[in-house]
Parts: sequence; C-alpha cells; structure tokens
Amino acid sequence: MSFQSIKVLYIDDEENNLQAFKASFRRLYEIYTAISAADGLKILESVNIHVVIADQKMPNITGVEFFKSIAETFPDPIRILLTGYTDIEALADAINHGDIYRYVTKPWNDLELHNSIKNAYDAYRSKIDLRNKIAELEKTNDELNRFIYSISHELRAPLVSVIGIVNLVKMENLYHSSGEYWSLIESCSNKLDYYIQKTLQYYKNNKTQSEESNVDFKLLVADLINLYAYANKDTQFDVNVDQPVPFKGDLFRIEVILGNLISNAIKYQKTNEPNKKVNIEIAVSIECVEINITDNGVGILNEHLEKIFTQFFRSKDHHGSGLGLFIVKEALNKINGRISVKSNIDYGTTFKITIPNAK
Repeated sequence: MSFQSIKVLYIDDEENNLQAFKASFRRLYEIYTAISAADGLKILESVNIHVVIADQKMPNITGVEFFKSIAETFPDPIRILLTGYTDIEALADAINHGDIYRYVTKPWNDLELHNSIKNAYDAYRSKIDLRNKIAELEKTNDELNRFIYSISHELRAPLVSVIGIVNLVKMENLYHSSGEYWSLIESCSNKLDYYIQKTLQYYKNNKTQSEESNVDFKLLVADLINLYAYANKDTQFDVNVDQPVPFKGDLFRIEVILGNLISNAIKYQKTNEPNKKVNIEIAVSIECVEINITDNGVGILNEHLEKIFTQFFRSKDHHGSGLGLFIVKEALNKINGRISVKSNIDYGTTFKITIPNAK
C-alpha cells in the first residue's frame, strides 16, 4: 500500500498548525484535519482513519482525554500525541493504558513525524491482520469442532448396534462359544464408545450456553451411580447429600463434572482391593455446593497432580483418554466453579469441588 492510501486525521485548535501539517504531508498521506475534538469525532464516524494525531493542549479537552474517550468506540486507529510542553504524568498514564502509541514534541520535525506515522500505520496493519487471522482460526476451529461432533455422533449409531449384538450373544449364552473373541469385541467397543462420549462432552461443553435450572443432587448422584456402576458391581458407594435449600445451576455441566469423577473413581480402583469404596459428600448452602468424592483406588503420584487437568495427559499406570479431568476443569471454568485434589498412592484420591449457587 502506498503512503497516499494512509488516512491521517490531525486535530488541533490552532488553524496555523493544521495548515502547516497539511502543507507538509498532503503529498504523502490522505490528510483530514479538525479544529476541535468534536469535529475530529465526526470525521472518525464517517472515514476509516488509520492514524489519529491530536494536540495535547486543546480547550475543553486534552489530547490524552480525547484518546481515552475514543478508545472503546474507535479502537483501531493508532494514536499519536503532539505536545508542546512536558506533562510526564499525563503521558506516562496514557502510554501505560494504551491510549497513545507515541508522542512527538512541538514544533515537530517533519522527518520524525513522518517516521512516526509510518510506524503507526505498520502497527495498525499488524493489529488488523492479527484480528483477521484470529477470526479465520476461530472459524476453522469451529468448523473442525462441528465436523468432529458430526462424525462422533454418526459413529455412535453402528457402535451401539455392535454393543447390542454382544448383549444378545450374552443372553443366548454364546459369549464364551468362540474363545475370547466376543470379549475382545466388547472391550474394544466399550473403549471406542468411551472415547466418542468424551469427544461429544468436550464439544457440547464448549458450545452449549449455560442454562440454570434446579438441581436435586440426591437424584442426580443416584442416576450417575446407576449409569457408571452398571458394569461394575464390586464398588460400594457411601453417599451423603445434605441439601436443605434449593440449588440452581447448570445441570448439564454439573452432570458432566460428577459423571467424569464418579466414572474415574470406579475405573481406577485397585484390582486386588477386596473392599472397593467411593464416598460422596455433598453439602448445599445458599451460597454454593461443596462436593467431596473420595475413593480408595490406585491414587495419583504427587508429580502428576499439577498435570492431571491438562488435555490428553495420561500417566503410565492410567489408561484413560486424557480428556475426562480436562473436561471437568473446563466445565467448572464455565460455571465459576473450583476444584482441588489430594491423593496418596496407598490410600486413594479425594476431589473437592465448589460450585456457586445461582439462587
């Protein structure tokens, strides 16, 4: 782009300065001038200005105050301040808050001001290019997420059919008729179904708007235990729900959070533990709900505690997808919740969750 395509607005209450600026730079840039901040604002509303230059000492409003006033409504133009006196405090405040890109002393040097305008325009182009790239990446990411959701959703239908066939084989007592083949099919199908469900959870958690509804934790936990403990009857659950007041929150995300944690508590039990236990304590108050989920499973190494909420993190001893706890953390972030964890490889793990009560 040529310099003449760069649109520069200069605001000054002295006509002589406006004329001198136009005479010096009219061949280099597309120049707009305004005798007051109000006139400058009108030009900004009608012209796509790239660089705004304002004199600091103007009646009614200073250059810094003008830049602050347009920061939200016109964030794109790069702002240069002209000042004939040193006001270090005002300049420092403006620079620190991003209200000005650079300041030039008056009377200005043509070469210095020309270089400042060129650099300001480069900053303008970088800002616009970055925004366009972010928008393009967001669009691509959204399309990719929708594609993954669509594929995952389509894969579930035939997979459910396979799992249904395996169940029919069990009902007809043919499960062990072909060695371990049916067992392998069931194991692989369940693992694939688990990955697909986690993918769908991740997508829905990112896209679903938060909707608040009444939550009955006793009923919710009972349903989740029936769902996730269906194939594992060895684990004993001790559930204590104290809900003296109504709780209002995002039922979908709370279900995702509790479902993942209950599923993990079952999955990571010790194979040689004769008394597999999961303790769930829930206390609801007007302010929040506090949930403690404790198991006597394999535990988590101390060096892994800070990593377990990272996407795709899996320790050598744990064979999950690396998505469950990441989804839990993301869901809690959406509803302003908090989570902490304590673990010991000898005694098991405790997750503590706090979720605000929207009521």
